[in-house]
Amino acid sequence: MKRLCALLVLIVAASSASCAAPRMPLYRFDSFTTANGLPDNHVFSVLVDGDRIWAGTENGLGVYENHVWKTYTTADGLAHRAVLSLALDKRTGDVWAGTMGGLSRISGGRVDTFTQLNSGLSNDVVYGVSVEGENVWVATAAGACRLDLHTGQWALYNERNTPMNEIWVYGVDATPTKVYLAVWGSGLLEFDQKTGKWDKYDDPDGENEMVLFKDQGLIHEIVTSVSYVDNIVWAATYFGDSRYDGRYWHNFLTKDSGLPSNFTNQVKGLDANRAWFSTDKGLAYYDGANWAVYRNSLTTGTPEMTVRDAQGKVTAVAVTTAPAHNYVLGIDFQGDDIWVATAKGLSHGIRQHEGK
Repeated sequence: MKRLCALLVLIVAASSASCAAPRMPLYRFDSFTTANGLPDNHVFSVLVDGDRIWAGTENGLGVYENHVWKTYTTADGLAHRAVLSLALDKRTGDVWAGTMGGLSRISGGRVDTFTQLNSGLSNDVVYGVSVEGENVWVATAAGACRLDLHTGQWALYNERNTPMNEIWVYGVDATPTKVYLAVWGSGLLEFDQKTGKWDKYDDPDGENEMVLFKDQGLIHEIVTSVSYVDNIVWAATYFGDSRYDGRYWHNFLTKDSGLPSNFTNQVKGLDANRAWFSTDKGLAYYDGANWAVYRNSLTTGTPEMTVRDAQGKVTAVAVTTAPAHNYVLGIDFQGDDIWVATAKGLSHGIRQHEGK
């Protein structure tokens, strides 16, 4: 009888363990607004540069260092007050800022600006920028372009020499082997650095907001962001998200995943299995099987974290803080910590470890 009772205890314990929510990253969020030095509460982009944090806002470029904010404005040479995108040249330490009025480079405190009038920039509205080696790739409202920092020469990419139909390029991710363009209404474009050839990935349903062919291709033609890591492409759209391994597609929708919303502003892949999604209803993390969502409750406005396991079970995790706003536009990483750009402030997510 004792053996039977012990066996029952073990079965119950195992059952309880199997039902427990997957362990997902837990953060304490501290937020910055204009009240403590942020140039503007509407933050389009964030960039981690060692101990410095850059924030592209609607009213200037802010840099946070030694607990103090400094702001670059048009008076300092910034192309435009609205800074949409940021990229770091790890070789030189230069920061590139894509704005509503051109592309600016911040180097040692000096600001140099490139526009349609003084350079080969294809358009002054710069949605995305990515640095790869001596090349700066730029996504604009009129196609993409590439600046060779060694020669100073520009190359333009539009409907004339690439497969894109629309020329609104919303994002770019450049690596030594591949360059990917996220194009509004024209899908995902791939450039092979070795062969110089372009390829295009479309939604098999066309511009249909209904997903007729699940996992048969790109989720939608309106692509807002792309991230290429470990030979995996992560693509964000306003109607869901996609993962592509070079052979198979896997699509994510709110109805069959842990995405808080199909409307995604940015995706950032960590590796072949893990990615972060910045949506209009909160920040989401995917570890290859399970999901975590960080936001303020849509009903009560109080901070919440939820975890969805691979079987679809959702568990609430007790938290006291959340990102500054649910409309998340971008994210970057500082060690175990995360920085989150939102429509109403910039948040620093400080990783909480067990026992602390």
